[in-house]
Amino acid sequence: MSRKQGAEKTLAMRVLEGQGVPYEVIAFPETIHDALGVAEYAGLPAEQVYKTLVVLAEDPGFKPMLIMVAANRTLDLKKVAQAVGAKKVRMARHAEAERLTGLQVGGISALALLKRGFAIYLDEEAILLDAIVVSAGRRGLNLRLSVDALMRLTGATLIPASASESDAEQKRR
Repeated sequence: MSRKQGAEKTLAMRVLEGQGVPYEVIAFPETIHDALGVAEYAGLPAEQVYKTLVVLAEDPGFKPMLIMVAANRTLDLKKVAQAVGAKKVRMARHAEAERLTGLQVGGISALALLKRGFAIYLDEEAILLDAIVVSAGRRGLNLRLSVDALMRLTGATLIPASASESDAEQKRR
């Protein structure tokens, strides 16, 4: 476990430490608000850095969802709806995501939102990784930990949730 000196522990870090899960802190400028920017800044492969997106089902009875998708992939709302059994889902608007989570966009973390009523999903592409980088619950801090530990702690369900950038580009044409 490594921690930048002076970096204040977030709830996500305390959760990991409380469960004895090793992690590494990746610090970056708070002006970076997206996973691709984090990957570029930290020199990490984009497929290892995951963004956490707030998604809402249009159907009644569904909990708000946190869906983690690699920085180099695009959320596919049709795949998500099919995977969770909803007729239609949509991305939460910026202000809506912040209101629902209590966290700033760019710092939303499933590890910081345990037992807060969210359904948590991880894009199935993550199963190909040993380690994953996710938000620590605050802009400017991410955590690298094992995919297994992330899934175990968050109770995340693997679903097909994304398309590659080139797939998404072809759909727009």
